[in-house]
Amino acid sequence: QVQLVESGGGLVQAGGSLRLSCAASGRAFSTYCLGWFRQDPGKEREFVAAMRSGGGTYYAESVEGRFTISRNNAANTVYLQMNSLKPEDTGVYYCAAGGARTAVGVKRIGGYDYWGQGTQVAVSS
Repeated sequence: QVQLVESGGGLVQAGGSLRLSCAASGRAFSTYCLGWFRQDPGKEREFVAAMRSGGGTYYAESVEGRFTISRNNAANTVYLQMNSLKPEDTGVYYCAAGGARTAVGVKRIGGYDYWGQGTQVAVSS
């Protein structure tokens, strides 16, 4: 069992930066694929970024070049550095952990077994 707690959300102006953190409790953190998803009210949860246990990274096209996912296995923490933020980046950001192994699987909600409660990010224009 893995419990995930996100932090670092907030209100920022367009062009600004935020760094989200997700602290995990439980065993075998280093073996999991870790992902970030976001959701706007009334919309489906969408993939943002993922990092497999071996270090491979994946990004949604909309955030490529602006967001960076990283992990610290010793600290059981995954991060999402978000730069050049846009109003369309607004949403609740969720971190997730699971056994996804493929480039397709890491982008799917079903590829993850554990989810945090989310942290709100609001980007003003």
